[in-house]
Amino acid sequence: MAPVTAGSYEYDLVVIGGGSGGLAAAKEAVSYGKKVAVLDFVIPSPRGTTWGIGGTCVNVGCIPKKLMHQAALLGEAIHDAKAYGWQIPDPEAIKIDWEAIKTAVQNHVKSVNWVTRVMLRDKKVEYINGLGQFKDPNTVVAKLKNGTERVLTTSHVIIAVGGRPNYPNIPGAKEYCITSDDIFSHPTPPGDTLIVGAGYIGLECAGFLKGFGYNATVMVRSVVLRGFDTQMADLITEELKDKGVEFLMKCVPLEVKKLDSGKLQVTWKNIETNKTCSAEFDTVLIATGRRALTDELLLPNAGIKVEENAKINANKETTNVPHIFAVGDVLHGRPELTPVAVQAGKLLAARLYGGATLEMDYDNVATTVFTPLEYGCVGLSEETAISKYTEDKIEVYHAFYKPTEFFIPQRNPSRCYLKVICLRNSPRTILGMHFIGPNAGEVIQGYAAAMKCNITFDQLESTVGIHPTLSEEFTRVVITKRSGLDPTPQSCCS
Repeated sequence: MAPVTAGSYEYDLVVIGGGSGGLAAAKEAVSYGKKVAVLDFVIPSPRGTTWGIGGTCVNVGCIPKKLMHQAALLGEAIHDAKAYGWQIPDPEAIKIDWEAIKTAVQNHVKSVNWVTRVMLRDKKVEYINGLGQFKDPNTVVAKLKNGTERVLTTSHVIIAVGGRPNYPNIPGAKEYCITSDDIFSHPTPPGDTLIVGAGYIGLECAGFLKGFGYNATVMVRSVVLRGFDTQMADLITEELKDKGVEFLMKCVPLEVKKLDSGKLQVTWKNIETNKTCSAEFDTVLIATGRRALTDELLLPNAGIKVEENAKINANKETTNVPHIFAVGDVLHGRPELTPVAVQAGKLLAARLYGGATLEMDYDNVATTVFTPLEYGCVGLSEETAISKYTEDKIEVYHAFYKPTEFFIPQRNPSRCYLKVICLRNSPRTILGMHFIGPNAGEVIQGYAAAMKCNITFDQLESTVGIHPTLSEEFTRVVITKRSGLDPTPQSCCS
């Protein structure tokens, strides 16, 4: 992609959206001496929640989620500590202080908001706290909080607005329910919580809420962790059940009412039996997917086409309008992950203004579900591998394992499990790696780099592991599903 200039326009680049992808593109663009503006505006959630610059990840996504996940793990560690000899009078009497954890998380988020604004100022990226909308293909109007407007002309635009949670079309949903936009700053302890939706957001919230000592119930319309490996999703479900999370399978909500007591009465239907039930909860958290924020942009004014799901179908981040691009969660058919948006935004700006040619590779992107027992994966699921290559052409190596840390507190290791999916023919190119266990994100990150280098099973089995670690279990796996042998180890060093 040849370098371009602004010509008669006010800006070289206007980025609509101040999340991870948009900020990465803006910072890269100014490094080539370009004049860049970033527009960022948070429409309040139906419950009135707003936040600062930085996008979903920083404010209501990865960062506060991971901090609350860590808080829940620390609660579990307190019980383990007693088994390890620490003199803790009564672990059962130790309770979470919701106000304290909420305040700590929000203070960190606000510090990141501040650092982000300072960084943009230092790099001479103009930050405009306004809602960006297209007037024409080269004109973006920023609607400011005070009711005024700013008109910006630009040679290029990057759309990086991401998405916001969907609400089911049922009575009481927007009036009384919250989403991930609200949970991390919820003013009062959530208490007995119903989570509607069983994707990674729903399961992660259920996990840390249960870890905090609140009752958590997950309502599942179809399957848990749609799009992930089915066997791994089933193991995570069983682990959550063991932790005390309740599941309402094959159910959909019908109505949410607020009672005089302040409780929320939820009525739902089992779509298999057609039976209707109801129960009371303190909080109802909707986690039924996210919608792209494209309707707000007035895209027809720029001639930009969208898919039925309101997402933008872009070729190499280029929309159907050649000088308008899109990165991040707003893209159709791409992973909705912060590092994906960051990498795509940075590479796009480098191609636009630096004469670079490297393009974003959306294959083999690793991810982790931060449930109490984490699940990390990279590459294909077992189902996808079979569908793509047929069962006869793939081999699945698998193993259960016992983390050393689990022995003394006698924690249940029955779902600590991994599998490696590869081609059967030598050198057995690896297609997917899946890991359930503590620190799964840290474990899978290193193997993600190996996957980018086309690692083979021959290379994996010749790698000497670091003992005793969790990650070394990948270097010791020898049993195939095809063999029918028991993949359960006899000891930590077996």
